[in-house]
Amino acid sequence: MQSPISTDRLRFLLNRLRERLWVRPLAVCLISIAAVFTAKLADDSGLADFVPEVTLDSIETLLAIMASSMLMIATFSVSSMVSAYASTSNTATPRSFSLVVADDVSQNALSTFVGAFIFSVVALMAVKNAYFEKPGLFILFILTAMVFAIVIVTFVRWVDNIARLGRLGSTIDKVEKATARALQQRKKFPTLCAMPETSTELQGQPIFTSSVGYVQHIDMAAIQSWAEETHSQILIAALPGTLAAPDQALAYISSSDNLVNSAAQNKSSHDKSAIDCSSVIKAFQIGNNRLFEDDPRFGLVVLSEIAARALSPAVNDSGTAITVISSLLRLLTLWNGANVQPGQETESEEEQCKYERIAVPTLCMQDMFDDAFTAIARDGAGAIEVSVRLQKALNTLSAIGDTEMNEAALYHARLALKRAQRALDVEEDIAIVEKAASFSKHASKQ
Repeated sequence: MQSPISTDRLRFLLNRLRERLWVRPLAVCLISIAAVFTAKLADDSGLADFVPEVTLDSIETLLAIMASSMLMIATFSVSSMVSAYASTSNTATPRSFSLVVADDVSQNALSTFVGAFIFSVVALMAVKNAYFEKPGLFILFILTAMVFAIVIVTFVRWVDNIARLGRLGSTIDKVEKATARALQQRKKFPTLCAMPETSTELQGQPIFTSSVGYVQHIDMAAIQSWAEETHSQILIAALPGTLAAPDQALAYISSSDNLVNSAAQNKSSHDKSAIDCSSVIKAFQIGNNRLFEDDPRFGLVVLSEIAARALSPAVNDSGTAITVISSLLRLLTLWNGANVQPGQETESEEEQCKYERIAVPTLCMQDMFDDAFTAIARDGAGAIEVSVRLQKALNTLSAIGDTEMNEAALYHARLALKRAQRALDVEEDIAIVEKAASFSKHASKQ
């Protein structure tokens, strides 16, 4: 019996809620209202003889100040965040917008300011209507002082953060960190805890979706449960980040009960009705945009876009492109396994084949290099400093990588050299780039 929602699916949905600006402010508002009415519990606790008396005027003054100032500060914080979001789209790339929106410091600051405003308004109404007695007023005074302290600390921390939010360097750091998390997760589970794909030929009944969009998440637990019920084997054809369309297969299903045969590989309706595959199709979360979480290649694409925009004639910022190349070098070095701890590898080996009825292909190293370096090599071919830095990065990856990474690095080094030779006009500049790319020539002779 298939569970209503798997743990993996729940994690995906919770992460999507985290990107919504209204979630945390709403939660803090509810907590603020609950805190006000919690103070009423002190009236029935027998603390009247032990707590000092707090005047109504002092509490009303504090709450009035908080109510009038917090709304203004919350409005200011929203306007500052909107300006930062606009700056991100203009200076970096719109694809990095979701990371800036999900910034914890900004969301916590907005939630704190809005929550303090709601707290002060509700508490002020309760005090005006003589809702509290002596113990309740004392507890409310303590809560108000605590809220003031939290607001001050949050504001100071937020001011330091908002000065960097939306800046190009900060955006590159956020994209690199998000990509590193996705790469580490995929490095740990290269086949999404399923069996590795071993067949070079796609076999079975293809399943399709009527939606057009990107695969954002695959509920592997749901697919495994369905496969066990139907005694089927499933080959995933569309990993997260793949463009899904009515003519692109999401997966291929084969059954040991001969419900699916070789003739079912076409898309005719009577063939697809051999097995009800709607549950498998629903396990593929398809949306309009790619997401960083389950799609390591998307982060490489976004970093490449930032570098390409920096290299455009309107911007002409080769320094940003060099910074991006350094980020890509760190990420691909991480993917190569230089920063994977031995304990993590052991745990990965134990859990990699949890879904034994599903086969998943691994990421192609050539595709990752295409995502990372093609745009930079094309748009930075005319900038000698970018071309040289790119060749040095590819030389490092060629030296530290395995056979697959070495071949991809050599291919892109030669391709980048050809572009630089066509784009550069000065012979001395071409000679410098050729010297930096000499490692690719030596490799081809061996």
